[in-house]
Amino acid sequence: MNQSERSERIKEFLERHQYYNAELYPLPGDASFRRYIRVRKDGQSFMLMDAPPEKETVHSYIAIAGHLYRKGYSAPEILAQDASAGLLLLEDLGDDIFTQVLKAQSSMEHELYSAAIDVLAEWHQAERDGAFILPEYNEELLMREICLFADWYLPQVVGRQEAAALKSEYVALWKNIFALGSLAMDKWVHRDYHADNLLWLPKREGIKRVGLLDFQDGVYGDAAYDVVSLLEDARRDVSSPLVDAMLERYIAASGADRAQFMTSYAVLGAQRNSKIIGIFCRLAARDNKFNYLAYLPRVWRHLERDLAHPVLADLHQWLNKHVPADYRGAIAIQHNSQDLALTA
Repeated sequence: MNQSERSERIKEFLERHQYYNAELYPLPGDASFRRYIRVRKDGQSFMLMDAPPEKETVHSYIAIAGHLYRKGYSAPEILAQDASAGLLLLEDLGDDIFTQVLKAQSSMEHELYSAAIDVLAEWHQAERDGAFILPEYNEELLMREICLFADWYLPQVVGRQEAAALKSEYVALWKNIFALGSLAMDKWVHRDYHADNLLWLPKREGIKRVGLLDFQDGVYGDAAYDVVSLLEDARRDVSSPLVDAMLERYIAASGADRAQFMTSYAVLGAQRNSKIIGIFCRLAARDNKFNYLAYLPRVWRHLERDLAHPVLADLHQWLNKHVPADYRGAIAIQHNSQDLALTA
């Protein structure tokens, strides 16, 4: 479907739900094929999710949004939907993304991060809902994600053939790490819980002050994953004192075993940051989205901190051998997606 046909489909969808002659304001895009359009009509504002069905599916979003909304969290209410067309009309939660609020008022950092941690601590106390079916963040999925590093980043620094030869060593190291890490897979995990996906809603109370976005890839997994996502943010620096304070806040509020939680935090931090490095290289090599490469130095700093945990010692040694410090930052893309087709 070309852009003109897609625009007509959107117009038909809005008119079917009585939004005739609405004004449409597309929002800036992100790393996905999905886009959001603000819809204004008669002084009211809504958000349209446009997820082309040949590229995206909205079924998971619908299920998770409904679940979170019913449980009292500030996920956008779904006002109208055409799942087969990949179109959802959503409650408009506004523009006060944590990132933007903090740019304007850096003094609010502790308050906003505390509120975000409190949301995690509360939903991690909930029992797993048997009626709410999601995939599990099992070893197969974790391994598939860490292979993004071997498939997309490693070839850029050691070449395609050498990366292919090293991949089996890398995979074996991670299998051992997951065996030692004793991860629990019994909590609902957002999977992308960071400042760009959280909205500040100060007129609401308690957990409702934090608006939730982009949760459609949610799974059942280890509670530490979303804490890592928040505190080891690829797009903004979170100071070490704030990280320490938020870890203490989460452990106290959740009742988590400190030693086990910190092991899970390090393992999942290393897993997530390895995945992100691979994804950002894929976005550059496959999709020509080179701006994501600028985040690599920060992501590498996160990964290096995670690698200080003893359970990751072998991986730390392997990376020191095969990925020297000079390559742990912004890099030039040497291979495009066609070059990497044999390994990715």
